[in-house]
Amino acid sequence: MILFVSGRTDIVAFYSKWFMNRYREGFVDVRNPFNPKLVSRIKFSNVDMIMFCTKNPLPIIPYLKEIDKPILFHVTLTSYKKDIEPNVDDKSKIIEGIKEISKIIGKDNVVVRYDPIFINSKYTMNYHKKAFKRMCELLSGYVNRVIVSFLDNYKNVQKNMGYLKPVPFTEDMYKEIGEYFSKGARINGMVVQTCFENRNLVEYGFVKGDCLSRELALKMTGNKYPKQVARKGGKCECVQMVDIGVYNTCKHLCKYCYANYMEDMVLNNYFKHDDNSSLLIGELESDDIIKERVK
Repeated sequence: MILFVSGRTDIVAFYSKWFMNRYREGFVDVRNPFNPKLVSRIKFSNVDMIMFCTKNPLPIIPYLKEIDKPILFHVTLTSYKKDIEPNVDDKSKIIEGIKEISKIIGKDNVVVRYDPIFINSKYTMNYHKKAFKRMCELLSGYVNRVIVSFLDNYKNVQKNMGYLKPVPFTEDMYKEIGEYFSKGARINGMVVQTCFENRNLVEYGFVKGDCLSRELALKMTGNKYPKQVARKGGKCECVQMVDIGVYNTCKHLCKYCYANYMEDMVLNNYFKHDDNSSLLIGELESDDIIKERVK
């Protein structure tokens, strides 16, 4: 089993203490998003590796050496300001955190995500080009791979169009980003790719790849894993992972986020969090049905 921590919320940024309590206890409980009374119990003895995904890795860095599982670390690092990412920590601190993680687990196991890209009157093409170039320069020697994605039309994105005001992408814009980003990454010893995008930009120098391919999972764990089930009208090539997060619990409140689709619930859910609970949000109830998940 590969544990995903997490695509539903930023556990690393806001709930690292809870995660480490669960790791030390040996198991974590996860409510089924579609059937909340059904709880999956995941024992860490059944976990082969952990994929962390976060905008702020700093809270978990002191604990990394305690985790005796293979770790793949994805850090989302974009140059948006407080109008778009109101509660993301200082980007210079995050860059230093990425460097520290690279020293601990190795640069092959650290991936930076420049994600998502959208263009408007403030965040122009030149703005993104300068930001990407600077990021690659600062992380040269610490990161081998950058993953890029473009803004998707999620419910939260639709609600926040007044903040985002994105202009439609043209083929010329894809070409400009593709050629500039691939060159900037290459100069700094990196490759750049998309993952499950309609446009993978390989014709402009991007490499074809996945967030977590079957080949990389095999290399890190020695085990083979099936691919994800179909989604978004297509098929993701990443391997299957088990997400232990909960939607509408991330306090970053980024305007483009898919995981917070009811922002008014975020603080309410956060106040239900207990670092000592087996669940990320709330407590187990007497009528919960707990089933151990082994894969």
